[in-house]
Amino acid sequence: MTTVKHVDFAYTRGMDDSEIEDRLRTTETGVLSLCSEGDAYAIPLAHYYDGENLYFRIGETEGSEKREFMRSPGDARYVLYGTEATDDPRELDSWSVLVTGRLAELDESGYDRFDTAEINRRFSPIRVFDEDIEDVEITILKFVVDTITGRATPS
Repeated sequence: MTTVKHVDFAYTRGMDDSEIEDRLRTTETGVLSLCSEGDAYAIPLAHYYDGENLYFRIGETEGSEKREFMRSPGDARYVLYGTEATDDPRELDSWSVLVTGRLAELDESGYDRFDTAEINRRFSPIRVFDEDIEDVEITILKFVVDTITGRATPS
């Protein structure tokens, strides 16, 4: 085993609430991690943060593994992160935000809020792979937040 003192490392600091909120508002995507009965599932997703709530726009197809994990109860984690080059090619400025909580279906008023025009305004275009467009169902889920933390390298 190698100890940290012999490996390059970078100190990080906690981000304040305004930095975290800025990243939630300006970063369009992250990775959502879910678990169900001992299995884990992680997917890149577009999100929308309105200053209070975090929402995901999901494209689902009948019988998909994603759909099953989304509907299972339990904790979820959402990670946003980024890096930027510095003057030293061996170093990067970096940051990450971790949100813990769980997914919840929107009620009727929530779906009224997210009509097609609003979905197109608030989320990046949906990525479709080998599915027929007619088979893809768009779902908006709310992320019920328990905690939000952020880390960054000092600037």
